[in-house]
Amino acid sequence: MAQTHYYPEDEVHYIWDNELDPALTIAPGDTVVYHTREVSDGQITPDSTADALATLDWDRLYPLAGPVAIEGAEPGDVLEVEVLDIHTQGWGWTAVIPGFGLLEEDFTEPYLKIFDLTTGDYTHFKDDIAILIEPFFGTMGVNPADPLKPPVMPPGPFGGNMDTRHLTKGSRLFLPVHDSGALFSCGDAHAAQGDGEVCVTGIECPMYASLRFDLHKDRSIPAPQFATPGPLTPMVEDVGWYAAMGVNPDLMQAAKDSLRAMVDHISTTYHIEPVEAYVLASLVVDLKISEIVDKPNWIVSSYLPLAIFG
Repeated sequence: MAQTHYYPEDEVHYIWDNELDPALTIAPGDTVVYHTREVSDGQITPDSTADALATLDWDRLYPLAGPVAIEGAEPGDVLEVEVLDIHTQGWGWTAVIPGFGLLEEDFTEPYLKIFDLTTGDYTHFKDDIAILIEPFFGTMGVNPADPLKPPVMPPGPFGGNMDTRHLTKGSRLFLPVHDSGALFSCGDAHAAQGDGEVCVTGIECPMYASLRFDLHKDRSIPAPQFATPGPLTPMVEDVGWYAAMGVNPDLMQAAKDSLRAMVDHISTTYHIEPVEAYVLASLVVDLKISEIVDKPNWIVSSYLPLAIFG
């Protein structure tokens, strides 16, 4: 019969390492309950100021809960991870970290904002700006069969730091197994994030989650895939959107142009500082490829949900 396991909270790792012993070994069909740390591993607290960003120990970022071994998993299989339940634990933070983010050349000063996540379905950016809490893990992946022990921050075909905000409750993530046992890890949980996570942080927070694992021997995939139930943005759909386009022969530059226009729109229209507009965009604005076939120019659009205002 399927069993429920409780992941030991003191077992974390900070890089992908195929020599780590599994903290748990489970059978396909089993469930694991997690309480994960926020991405700074306690270096940022509810009382922190932006000064804390200058002293971050980067070797302690991305504390991942894992690895969890799945019996019978072998390279070429597909690991299914179903998010049965996930919710935040009290508080979270968002920051501009100099040297990171889509507009790192525009925003060079550190900025930190702390959020209260105990107020229900929303948290407030300002009194008249409410952000929907939609929890997910920014990082979920299997161990890459790589002796170089890559850092967590960039994703790969094994999954990892994908920052895919639709991996919420009820979703199913499919990961190609790269190593015996699959060796799954998760962390970097977010209370909210727009598609793109443009300032390099969502609302980073400690998280409770319950994940169920299954194994598919009859299929193979080259990179992660996922299924998510229902509408993608059900809580903000009805009020409408404002979008800013970036048009450029370089897709990255089109994304930057689109985001700069959106930051200017938010700052001007809603009378907030540009850095606040940039951080808000990271939490609620969705970057979408609107057009990529009419060469030589491509279009990236930044979509702002109007439901967050007022």
